[in-house]
Amino acid sequence: MQKIAILLAALTLLCTTQIACAQQNDSWITFEPDDGNGKHIVLVSGDDEYRSEEVLPMLAKILTEHHGFKTTVLFAIDPETGEIKPDHQTNIPGLEHLQSADLMILFTRFRELPDDQMIYFEEYLREGKPIVAMRTSTHAFRFERNPDSRFAKYSTWSDTEGWEGGFGRQILGETWINHHGDHGSEGTRGLLDGRKVNADHPILHGVSDIWTPTNVYEVGELEGENEILIWGQSTSEKTADSPVNWEKPVMPVAWTREYSVENGAAGKVFTTTMGSAVDFENEDLRRLIVNAGYWALEMADDLPEDVNVDIIGEYNPTMYGFDDFIEGLRPSDYK
Repeated sequence: MQKIAILLAALTLLCTTQIACAQQNDSWITFEPDDGNGKHIVLVSGDDEYRSEEVLPMLAKILTEHHGFKTTVLFAIDPETGEIKPDHQTNIPGLEHLQSADLMILFTRFRELPDDQMIYFEEYLREGKPIVAMRTSTHAFRFERNPDSRFAKYSTWSDTEGWEGGFGRQILGETWINHHGDHGSEGTRGLLDGRKVNADHPILHGVSDIWTPTNVYEVGELEGENEILIWGQSTSEKTADSPVNWEKPVMPVAWTREYSVENGAAGKVFTTTMGSAVDFENEDLRRLIVNAGYWALEMADDLPEDVNVDIIGEYNPTMYGFDDFIEGLRPSDYK
């Protein structure tokens, strides 16, 4: 018993003195800062194309190590193996962490989660807590197996009154429409809105050069009042120096708005349709997300002059594509 007690004490010390400590059930990971700011960010992954399971642990380490946030990263988990399986659409353990979250960073696609997980998501929205959403989060949910679920209103193509277009349209401002750029062959050049730059918008602080190898999404008239920060221009190829495709008009690729649900408080949202794992090799895209976190948490005044987004350890992102995720990994492999 004494040896066990010593081992547990050693593990506790490790968790409090190192950047990361994986939870014992190995269904999610939590990173604890050495000198924290008291805020908790929960990052929810679960898409089967753009490798959110690689992106969010990398961002979590940056937010913890460089900026003092406690972070928890959730994954799509195969319940039979306990392994990360991005195309398993019905299980993201750990959503109860949203109860203690000050901010949710969301990167999911076509999830259909059970009621005992969705209730935490619904509660988060009702409390009006802030959201930073990326890429496929415009089509975060699709309830096809159980269309009678009370959460089916969140579905991408929902026609429920008051929830037309589902979570994407009603909360983020837009749902999935189509690829605007040629998927797989064109990239995105980010064009900062000069009016917002001149106004020193905190989300654009230190951001100047964004290019990503994923294409531009089509966006219609954004729902409600919004503030477009960045426009996306298609590039002719998937290289940073490729010319832009002037035959295609620009589309919004980053914006802010407020949301509220029935009988709920108002909350802040930042959405970008950029965001594959390889996109985040771009330093200013990482800076954009970190800045958005500060903005969403009403901490814009705390933004450092130079926002550090250096990657912690190695980051070798997988190119986007269906069925191309790395098999056999568990959350603790990202700790």
